[in-house]
Amino acid sequence: MRPTSCAVLTLLLGASQAGAQTAQSPLEIVVAFGAAQAAGDTAAVLALMAPDVVIYENGGVEASRDEYRRHHLAADMAFAAAVREEIVDRRSGTAGDIAWVLTQSRKRGSFRGREIESRSTESMVLRRTPDGWWIVHVHWSSARQ
Repeated sequence: MRPTSCAVLTLLLGASQAGAQTAQSPLEIVVAFGAAQAAGDTAAVLALMAPDVVIYENGGVEASRDEYRRHHLAADMAFAAAVREEIVDRRSGTAGDIAWVLTQSRKRGSFRGREIESRSTESMVLRRTPDGWWIVHVHWSSARQ
């Protein structure tokens, strides 16, 4: 991991996950999530997701944080570490205790012997609780560029 990434991740996550989360905006949570994935930090990734998170990815469904941890988290972290992501557009908004962050990106690199050059979209929905913002839904989609 690059030193800059470590510094950013440390600043975003802080010493205490719960304490840092209450002070973070939904956008900061999403940025911290991506940084934690790229760093291979399982604990940090899971700390930002609600236990009942639902993840849609390429037609598949992970119906909880625990299911995601058991099935696809390791592969998603390996992919995030292997490819370079260029954010093309990112928008966010809130309505009461619900927030969304919508990201379009380009991904380039090599993963498991394959060259990657793709367009990706990521939609995240977050819910505010007394403990802070939690990721409750993720939808990832990609296509070759």
